[in-house]
Amino acid sequence: MKKNEKFVITINRELGSGGRTVGRKLAEKLGVEFYDKALIKELEKKYRLSVEEIEKLKGRSHSWWSEFKRIMNLGSNTNASYYVPKTGDEPDLLTTDEMFEAEKEILKGIAEEESCVIAGRSGFYVFQKHPNHLSILIQASLPFRIERVARKQNMSEEEARKTIERVDKMRENYVTKYTKTSRYDTRNYDLVISADGKTEDELVDLILKFIG
Repeated sequence: MKKNEKFVITINRELGSGGRTVGRKLAEKLGVEFYDKALIKELEKKYRLSVEEIEKLKGRSHSWWSEFKRIMNLGSNTNASYYVPKTGDEPDLLTTDEMFEAEKEILKGIAEEESCVIAGRSGFYVFQKHPNHLSILIQASLPFRIERVARKQNMSEEEARKTIERVDKMRENYVTKYTKTSRYDTRNYDLVISADGKTEDELVDLILKFIG
């Protein structure tokens, strides 16, 4: 990946690996925007960004995402308001083919206009042909994930385990349905990292060293 050209970094992560925080910190270090699934879904819902509406926006402006950001006053910390806590990825239960296509168009529009870091399960697929794309998977052992989820979300270890199992299944079903591949297939990524024994800042430093 070339940092001096427009780029997109996508991060797939296992729940409890710290991947979302790593993505946000990485974006801060690189001086670019960070987007996650929660924000994209909120934009769809709040502004009714269907594929049809996105096509209308494109027809009005070649730089539709930049114009949309300006009108809606979206800034570098916008996504913080839309973080989905505790129950994790429940909105994905509502995903339809139309919503997935709208998400793809939104993500592509973002990457056309600016360098960015995107956390989400379909990013590696959406940008697989992008000329300057770095695809990352952040994993961790189950004990590491259980401890982190229990601590961060104030759960018992058993509750954390059940949450991880549910979200893992949900995310894998989502990826399999819409990309016809597994999110665990390492061939989908340029860099696969284990979070075990590392802080989030250390993970960010590893990625930055990989980028060079």
